Amino acid sequence: MKKYLPCIASILLGLLFVMASVMFFLHLGPEPKFPEGSPIAHFMGAFGPTGYMNFVKVFELTGGIVVMIPRLRNFGLLLLGPVIINIIAFHTFITGGEGLLNPMLDIIIVCALYLLWNARRKFAGLLN
Repeated sequence: MKKYLPCIASILLGLLFVMASVMFFLHLGPEPKFPEGSPIAHFMGAFGPTGYMNFVKVFELTGGIVVMIPRLRNFGLLLLGPVIINIIAFHTFITGGEGLLNPMLDIIIVCALYLLWNARRKFAGLLN
């Protein structure tokens, strides 16, 4: 069971990011409406017209696919790491902590931390 757990976590993490980016690119979900003048509206107002959200979603899609491939899993974690940190920072600073207990976000954080812990010896070389 111990050798299957990283595969399950990486597939789950990858599918969540692939699903989110595909929904964005194919416009499959409803477009969220934010209260006018709120910090979220200002933040998303800057992301939308500049194309920055497209840039981030390409990294999500690429990282989601790559993290599901066992041989490239650690490279996928390197691609998804900054995205995950930015998602956490958004929910912490922009929304005031609202959304941090979202089950999808919690699964992403747990899977990413588990995979990072599982490959800690391979990532230790980055710190030296």
